[in-house]
Amino acid sequence: MQAKEIMTSSVFTVSPDTPVAQIARLLREKHISGAPVVDDAGKVVGIVTEIDLIKRHARVHFPIYLPFLDSLIFLESPRRYQDDVRRVLGTTAQDIMTQPVRTASPDTDVEDIATMMVEERANPIPILDETGALVGIVSHTDIVRLVEQAEAGESKPENDAPLAGV
Repeated sequence: MQAKEIMTSSVFTVSPDTPVAQIARLLREKHISGAPVVDDAGKVVGIVTEIDLIKRHARVHFPIYLPFLDSLIFLESPRRYQDDVRRVLGTTAQDIMTQPVRTASPDTDVEDIATMMVEERANPIPILDETGALVGIVSHTDIVRLVEQAEAGESKPENDAPLAGV
């Protein structure tokens, strides 16, 4: 089975300058787990998920370092700290979005999308055509629906309800 068979085609998107409060309202009201961030040309430049919003209220991870003579030796990259601070202080989609975005094509096998979701903790997955245009989205809900239908003995998925990142 391929992404095009289970994806939701009408996708709610946000622009890079969309305020965080508006994004939170969109995700809650539409019962979606994330929304792709698209630029003025319609290109997907990031994705804002529920986790990105939740991270704004998590404790900031301070980098581990050792003082050595008159300098500091970082035992891990301070990049995570910089990203955490950016997200906590962020006010727009551009500030809190996840980059790079994990995407798939309409012909990607559902098993490959499920693997990506599990191994890379990516949800939802925007579906882009060969030109890079956003044509759909697949979320955990779409995969769970597929499992439900398989267990019930149904052969064709019914994806009429807007449950993914629609």
